[in-house]
Amino acid sequence: MNQRVSSIASRRAFVLSGAALALGALAGCSMGSSVSFNGTDITGADFGRDFRLKDPSGQERTLADFKDKVVLVFFGFTQCPDVCPTALARAAEVKTLLGPDGDRLQVLFVSVDPERDTPEVLNAYTAAFDPTFLALYGDQERLAETAKEFKVIYQKVPTGDSYTIDHTSVTYAFDTKGKLRLKLSHSQSAIEYAADVRKLLHAA
Repeated sequence: MNQRVSSIASRRAFVLSGAALALGALAGCSMGSSVSFNGTDITGADFGRDFRLKDPSGQERTLADFKDKVVLVFFGFTQCPDVCPTALARAAEVKTLLGPDGDRLQVLFVSVDPERDTPEVLNAYTAAFDPTFLALYGDQERLAETAKEFKVIYQKVPTGDSYTIDHTSVTYAFDTKGKLRLKLSHSQSAIEYAADVRKLLHAA
């Protein structure tokens, strides 16, 4: 059964990553930016404008809390077999590659599984990759609103007496002013991610 779950997640990641790369090939830097990115430049997008979710301590968070940092946002769940741990491991590598600039990177992991992802579980999960990574969550209604705002799809997939969740696997990057700038593909490398983050950090 785990093999089936992994296959579902992997196929989903492949499809979504392929779509992101195809869009990137078409869009390039045509959205008002003179900088060339590895990811898809979505500067000026009319979605992903903000969120209002809780962190594991119960504090409500919005993008304004991370001013002057580049923010990477990924939607997933702690029992995800491969896509989510890969995304967070890559994010940890990105932070290392940035060197001193890594202190100006904030990684946010938004749970799409509020039934099982308790604050305690979320806190332990993100801390296993990096203690500065922050998990965010909301009730089903708030999650649905946030996912819609970010054009993220998630759906339960039964697996025997339990379930997994099929979900969008892209990572969104916000610049230091809290503006959505990039859609990063799951198939991209940590080196490619780090190069884009560095450009956002040092943008004029």
